[in-house]
This record gives sequence, structure tokens and C-alpha cells, in this order.
Amino acid sequence: MPIAPIVGKLRKRLILDISTAFGLGLTAGYGYWYGVHVPSARQRDEFYRRLEEQKNLAA
Repeated sequence: MPIAPIVGKLRKRLILDISTAFGLGLTAGYGYWYGVHVPSARQRDEFYRRLEEQKNLAA
């Protein structure tokens, strides 16, 4: 009584791995962008806005 070959297991695992990688990568990217980059860019822009305002008041 021969055992039937396992077919399609590698493909299913590969699709799961790729889907998981994309999902975690996108989540990490959004977390970095909105958790680190946007607040630091906002802080930088605010600093330069205040600096420009001080220059205009002094001139």
C-alpha cells in the first residue's frame, strides 16, 4: 500500500511566508512613518517656521 505524495505543500507555505512578510513589512513601515518620521518632520518644520518668524520680527 503506497503512500500518496504530498502535493502543493511547498506552494502553500511559500504563499503564507510571502503574505506574512508583506503584512509585517507594511505594518512596520506604517509604524515608522507615522510614529517616527511624521512627528520629527513636523517638529523640524515648526522649528524653521519659528526661526523664520524671529528673523522677520528682528528685521
